[in-house]
Amino acid sequence: MSLINILVGAALLLFGRRLFWLFVAGIGFVVGMMLATEWLGSNAGLLNFLIALGVGVLSALLSVFLQRMAFALAGFLSGGYLVYTLALGSRYESMAWIGFLAGGVLGALLLLAMFDWALIGLSALTRATVITQNVPLDPSNSALLFFVLLVFGVIAQARQLRRVPPAPRKG
Repeated sequence: MSLINILVGAALLLFGRRLFWLFVAGIGFVVGMMLATEWLGSNAGLLNFLIALGVGVLSALLSVFLQRMAFALAGFLSGGYLVYTLALGSRYESMAWIGFLAGGVLGALLLLAMFDWALIGLSALTRATVITQNVPLDPSNSALLFFVLLVFGVIAQARQLRRVPPAPRKG
């Protein structure tokens, strides 16, 4: 599953803002995998994958048909995932769901208030986290990889934001 997470993370690091439905599907997949592994254990590999895939597909469908709600959902899932993995993780398991909810609400509010930049930041942060967690490195190299991926993801997506399609020529 690590390779799948790395590939999803790499695609979203570069195109999270441009392909919003892909960002929503990707974060849905990652959160679905995290929750399925927490609830069912890591031995249920195929079942965990199917649950994660289902959450990802459902998230993508929601993003296409219910865009505004999907923006909030993506912000919620991304913010919750970041707080859970970066701040709480396994240290405070009994309180982790509160952190997930608080991070989720903050992520949803940020995404709705400052859509483009929040989406760029959340997708780059989330994807850098997913990739870094799935590459076996020592802590200092892992932190360096995270920082490089974060900066690269923000720059790549910000450049896409500045591009304006040319106006059609008349006559």
